[in-house]
Amino acid sequence: MEHIYGRHAARECLRAGRRKIHRVLLGRGVKDAPLIQEMNELALARHVPVNIVPFDQLDRIAENTHGVALVVEDYPYVQLEDILDYAAEKQQAPFILILDTLQDPQNLGALIRAAEAAGVHGVVMSDRRSASVTSAVVHASSGATEHLRIAQVVNLVRAIELLKKHEVWVGALQDDPRAQDIYKTNLKGGLALVVGNEGDGVRRLVRDTSDFLLRLPMHGKIESLNAATAGSIAIYEALRQRSQT
Repeated sequence: MEHIYGRHAARECLRAGRRKIHRVLLGRGVKDAPLIQEMNELALARHVPVNIVPFDQLDRIAENTHGVALVVEDYPYVQLEDILDYAAEKQQAPFILILDTLQDPQNLGALIRAAEAAGVHGVVMSDRRSASVTSAVVHASSGATEHLRIAQVVNLVRAIELLKKHEVWVGALQDDPRAQDIYKTNLKGGLALVVGNEGDGVRRLVRDTSDFLLRLPMHGKIESLNAATAGSIAIYEALRQRSQT
């Protein structure tokens, strides 16, 4: 079991209903704001007990609980095929985010939040040398993790090869002479965007397995953007193109 903390993350976990929630912890004296009222109603509907606890008990969970935490089961990962099936159910071309050894929880959470907001069907990431969906990641994503299908795979290259068999084009975001300007590249149809880690970017074997490389045009003095910012821009450029009739 683990804790989900923070009002928005906890509310989204209750709304999503994907995890087993053992109890809600509310700090004694927390203001009865609309969001707290909504959480109480969701907990009642799901038969989840609400316990009033001292704030120092919540402070031992995390520094920024804002008076709310949940006691939950581990994150419910899915299979890659489940993401493809979900896209098919929605009668949409697959739209997938692949994360290659992304290790910073804040970057991971921010990317998952952007992906969920943009309607990405699912996220694929390695189960090694990568951050997993921890409480910190859930908090950084404002609970977007709870609504998004996320698959952990042993081998990203094999996952990419499987996606390509399902007519999904794979584009890796990488500062490379071979990379295409993202704004001049067709991102419509089945698409998986690969975002690499904060230091080295996308690993060579993953780059070589991808169909093409993408870069964001840089016109200022700063040479690069962090993974979360660059990935979010790429996600929304793909969304813009997919939204065109």
